[in-house]
Amino acid sequence: MAGNDARRVELGKIVGHFGVKGWVKVKSYTRPMENILAYEDWRLSDEKDSVDIRLVEGQRHGHGLIARLQRITDRELAHDLIGKTVSVARSEMPEQGSGSYYWMDLEGLEVVTEDGQKLGKVDYLLETGANDVLVVAGDVERLVPFVIGEFVKAVDLDAGVITVAWDPEF
Repeated sequence: MAGNDARRVELGKIVGHFGVKGWVKVKSYTRPMENILAYEDWRLSDEKDSVDIRLVEGQRHGHGLIARLQRITDRELAHDLIGKTVSVARSEMPEQGSGSYYWMDLEGLEVVTEDGQKLGKVDYLLETGANDVLVVAGDVERLVPFVIGEFVKAVDLDAGVITVAWDPEF
């Protein structure tokens, strides 16, 4: 099982049980939501513990998803999973094409202007509808639109740097 991978990606959460045979309701953070079902090796975690478990089957149900997990055979066992996050090993995620990035790979990168002035590090990203936004924590917090070509000039994951066309005074 890929569960030994130290880097994990949170893809969803167990939000309820379904029926009496151990199925669970899953809130997916993936797009489309069914993409979470493409991963068989899940780690279910909360603040107390984590367990590696295999997805046996899953499907869309109404506006959400339901899943059957290995060794979860009744409603009581399913109930004990409510609230646990679902994560997979980062190594299980498909590689992104050129110019596409997972948010988790951008978080923590140094952000510099085209002339080399350091603005800070990517704290997190926001989804605005029009485009994603880098929230850069530095001497001040800056919101930089993640628009490749216009504001984001280069992303170098190996060097850990994002170069932007951005006025440091803004």
